Amino acid sequence: MNILVIGGGGREHAVAAALRKSPRVNQIWCAPGNGGTAAFCENVPIAAADLPGVRDFCACARPDLVVVTPDDPLALGMVDMLEEMGVPAFGPRKNAAEIESSKAFAKEFMARHHIPTAACRVFDRPEDAVRHIGGRSAPMVIKADGLAAGKGVFVCETKEEALHAARLIQIDRVFGEAGSRVLVEDFLTGPEVSVLCFTDGKTIVPLPASQDHKRLLDGDKGPNTGGMGAYSPVSAYTPELAQQCMDEIFRPTLSGMAEEGRVFRGVLYFSLMLTPDGPMVIEYNARLGDPETQAVLPLLTSDLAEILLACRNGTLTEAHVACAPLAGCCVVMAGKSYPKGSDKGLPISGVGEAEKTALVFQAGTRREGGALYTSGGRVLCVSCQAPSLKEAVAGAYVALGKIHFDGARYRTDIAAKDPKSR
Repeated sequence: MNILVIGGGGREHAVAAALRKSPRVNQIWCAPGNGGTAAFCENVPIAAADLPGVRDFCACARPDLVVVTPDDPLALGMVDMLEEMGVPAFGPRKNAAEIESSKAFAKEFMARHHIPTAACRVFDRPEDAVRHIGGRSAPMVIKADGLAAGKGVFVCETKEEALHAARLIQIDRVFGEAGSRVLVEDFLTGPEVSVLCFTDGKTIVPLPASQDHKRLLDGDKGPNTGGMGAYSPVSAYTPELAQQCMDEIFRPTLSGMAEEGRVFRGVLYFSLMLTPDGPMVIEYNARLGDPETQAVLPLLTSDLAEILLACRNGTLTEAHVACAPLAGCCVVMAGKSYPKGSDKGLPISGVGEAEKTALVFQAGTRREGGALYTSGGRVLCVSCQAPSLKEAVAGAYVALGKIHFDGARYRTDIAAKDPKSR
């Protein structure tokens, strides 16, 4: 098989590395890829959301499968375009990807299908959002409706913070058209859990649960980011809760999408809050998470290419999906300007040394003359798998300590809240 992986982040590096293990895979292209994928894939200079560029490449190369992992091309209908060309693609079609690309749609969908989630109001006009915020008590959560690279959610402790967030989203348009509508949600409490599930539209198979760390700084302080690290498994997500989520959230979501003519094939990501009143959906993603993928996917012992094809072909019940009984931890190394910007062109050293004991998935990197340089906000993700969570966390940080680039920043408390990390 010849496979094209769409995207250029740490998630795509992890996906390509997993596909590389498959005896069925001959050639892997990455569009656009990064300095890490360049070591074993052929990077092609096409942006992830460049549908005409991907169309033209596929018309010539005719890949056996295109794996569309980022949210933007899914929302733009890349899978629809490829399938209409006769090119097999992994990922949901545009109408199914709306479960992520519009938080308002997702909330209305959950209400229709009685899926537990926080109470919410959606506002098209800024003045209506401001009036509503002023008449309710804090804390509350303010969200941009559309895709905002994981940064469009504000957990607000005061009304003033909430009003500021709503203005940033809907008046200042810091997220562009993604902020044309704003959501005001009840604040939920409890541990957060991410569950990535393979699905062919009928069958759904979850991977081990993980927990993302969205805030930039230790202690869950600072602005939201695309994710600063993750770990798996999560102690709070017991087998009993997993079964409850399957019965009350996962299967009803899948069947509800099918009932509405939005059959979902690909990876359906459930962001959950384990509240005192039971598990509730924070949001859906229509693809693998980043950095959750870098913590969880290395645990997979099955053939990823076989699983992706089964999801696309509607034969997931016939595929073998298994993971090693290990723990995983990944820590993101970002530039000093992240999440507001990126610091490009800084030399990176120590990756080879770190890879002797851990996996280093590259994101904002480029190779030039055999040397590695920064090229984005989130630069690297150092991932370690071990028999225990404590060992996985320790291993990730030991390996991370061998890597250097000017201004590197990372959280030192990934998984610290989990009792099994100590």
